[in-house]
Amino acid sequence: MSAQARSEVKALLEAFGIRPVKALGQHFLVDPNITRKIVALSGVGEGDAVIEIGPGTGTLTRALAETGADVVAYEIDGKLAGLLGEALAGRNVDLRFADAAHVDLSTELDPDRQWTMVANLPYNVGTSVVLDALRRVPQISRFVVMVQTEVAERMVSAPGTKAYGLPSVVVGVHGAGRIEFKVPPQVFLPPPSVGSAVVSIVRTPEPEGAERAIALAGAGFGQRRKMLRASLRTILEAPEWALVSAGIDPTSRAEELGVTDWLRLARVTP
Repeated sequence: MSAQARSEVKALLEAFGIRPVKALGQHFLVDPNITRKIVALSGVGEGDAVIEIGPGTGTLTRALAETGADVVAYEIDGKLAGLLGEALAGRNVDLRFADAAHVDLSTELDPDRQWTMVANLPYNVGTSVVLDALRRVPQISRFVVMVQTEVAERMVSAPGTKAYGLPSVVVGVHGAGRIEFKVPPQVFLPPPSVGSAVVSIVRTPEPEGAERAIALAGAGFGQRRKMLRASLRTILEAPEWALVSAGIDPTSRAEELGVTDWLRLARVTP
């Protein structure tokens, strides 16, 4: 499996006169070992459907295509068209220049196939892309994505921990997630100021009341310092009654409730 090293990425950027754009969260992966590790972890192979967000210089894209997978890659930066055309020449990649954060992936991705998202996600959209896909794109059944360490922790944290919040609830409602390994800044060009981590999420069947539970959690975490009997007044007419009906202490705070608690509360409220 070929994977771009730092020297190749630098040469490509120089040849096409491109500099990474901070506003787009561009930090290009330049460590072949990390690239191979991500692809191996994804488990994709011949004929599998893969979606990648932010291919950058194409290092992960190329490695994914070489497994025989069918890769659809979304890139917001049109200036990378020539570079990616060269880096991905002859590979089975459907390269789409569009902002994935504003694309309806549920209609763009074949609903009759099971998709795996594999990506070094741009720092500025990583959280929203994953959470929106979990909620609205059921054909993506698995995620293997690299994000900031802080973002990774918020996705997979347990109740009662500092990082636990709405992202943790969304992931927990729709899947089972975990941090697979952490990645130091020096494997990127340019190196970010923070560490990164690779997260895997396996989708699980959507439970009854999923969206209602997420809306309730959103209200609770929106005022996380308040007791739930107060913070849920923005979404419930009689929050104390609802909490008691769901077997939840009304003086609890949002970070104390697990996914099953939010789902139970969703089922007793209209």
